[in-house]
Amino acid sequence: MSLLVLVAIVVLGIALSVAAVHFTGGSKAAMLAGPDQALSRFAEDFPDDIATRVRLTADARTAFLDIGQGRIGIVHSIGDCFLTRIVTSADVTALVAEGAGVVSFRLADFTWKGGRFSFADAVDAQDLLNALGSQHRNSTKEAA
Repeated sequence: MSLLVLVAIVVLGIALSVAAVHFTGGSKAAMLAGPDQALSRFAEDFPDDIATRVRLTADARTAFLDIGQGRIGIVHSIGDCFLTRIVTSADVTALVAEGAGVVSFRLADFTWKGGRFSFADAVDAQDLLNALGSQHRNSTKEAA
């Protein structure tokens, strides 16, 4: 068998594998159906922590949960799964309000660095800024 035929077979095999994963739903991003799903998913990993409030992002891919004692629970979709974290303001290395309803933050955690989150309600974004920014007032811009 010539090298050219072998390369073509390998390329075709990889392309078919990627297409099969995509068409069977492997590239679909998970979304939260609502606050109840966020609470349920968070409770699976942290059954002892009770959330008092849930803030969903506008794209329904992330939820921020107030769990008391200066801690925020996070349920964030990565691919077709959800990542859960508990963070405090001490875990935040950068925090920025990018306008009404948009918050960006960076975490010290190397397994998930944070991101940029848009909220339908600017009050939710400001509340998150207040919760995460208690130790980072100098790095926080005020919402426009």
